[in-house]
Amino acid sequence: MLVVLLAAGFSLAAGGQTAVSVFDIEPGVARLGAGGAGISIAAGAETIYYNPASLTEVPGISFSSFFASYMGVASYSAFSLTLRNFGVAALLFNAGGIQGYDAGGTPTETLSYRNTGFILGAGISPSDLPFIPDLPFDVTVGMRIKGLSSNVGGTRGSGFTVDLGVRTRIPNITLGPVPISDVAFGLTAINLFGALSYETERENFGMDLALGASGQFANLVSAAIDMSLGGHGIHFGLEYWPVSTLALRLGLISKGGISVTAGVGVAVQGIMIDYAYVSHTLGGTHRVSLTVDFSALDVSALSRSLRRILP
Repeated sequence: MLVVLLAAGFSLAAGGQTAVSVFDIEPGVARLGAGGAGISIAAGAETIYYNPASLTEVPGISFSSFFASYMGVASYSAFSLTLRNFGVAALLFNAGGIQGYDAGGTPTETLSYRNTGFILGAGISPSDLPFIPDLPFDVTVGMRIKGLSSNVGGTRGSGFTVDLGVRTRIPNITLGPVPISDVAFGLTAINLFGALSYETERENFGMDLALGASGQFANLVSAAIDMSLGGHGIHFGLEYWPVSTLALRLGLISKGGISVTAGVGVAVQGIMIDYAYVSHTLGGTHRVSLTVDFSALDVSALSRSLRRILP
C-alpha cells in the first residue's frame, strides 16, 4: 500500500503537482483498528490526528507512540501529546530502494524517501469566551498547523498547511427500542492553504473536506463513520468494551479499494497497549502503540497489578 503511495508521490514530484506525504498515511493505532473513523471522536492522544476541535474534550495529559514496518522497505512511527485544548505530534516516515519515475512515467534511479511531519493543534469552545453569548447548542472549534520536511533522493523540500475543525454533540436519542448516547458530529477542512516547496518545484497540498458522525448504541457498541468529500474514501468502525480493561475493534476503509481493519486494546491503570491490523491486496500491515493517560494513571494500583501478574 505504501509502496504504491510512494511511487505516486515520486511521479507527482517530477511534475510539480499535488504533494503526497506522511500526512496522507492513515494515522494512529486505536482508531485505525476501528476503520480509522475519528473526526467526531475525542480519543486521547490520537485526537490530534483527526479533528483539532475535539481537543476540548481531552480530560488531561495523554502521550502516545507507535511504530509500523511495511514490507521490509519502509518504517512509519509517530509521537503525540495532548492536554485539554492543545496537542502536538511528530510523524516520521522512511523508505529506501523505491523506484523513481519522471514526469512521463519512465523509471529513473532508485530513490530513498524521508518525511518528517509536525502538528500543532488547539481547540476551544466558543462558550468559554467571555465576549461570546451562550449558544443554544454544544459546539467546539479548532485549528491545526502542519509542517513538513521532505527528502526525495537527496532533494530537500519543506512547507506547511492549515486545517480547521468543528465538532458538536447532541442529546441522547433513541432508534426504536435502542438508546443512542454520546452522539457527536465533526467536520474538518483539510489543507486550506500552503504548499511543499523544493528548490525548483512547488507542490500544493491536496484540499479536502471530511465529515464524521459517531454514537454509542445500547450502551454497548460505539460506531463511527467518516466520509471525505474530496475523494479520499469512507471510514467505518465499531468498538466494544466487554470489560473496562479490554477494547475490541473492527472496521472498513473504502479508499481505492476495500480494506478490513481489526484491533484490540488493553488498558491497565492509565496505560494502554493497542494493536491494529489493516488488510490490503499487497499484504496486510500491523501496528502497535503505547499510550499513557496521565489523568487516569494510578502508579500504586499499577504496581499492585504488576506484582500479581509477574512471578
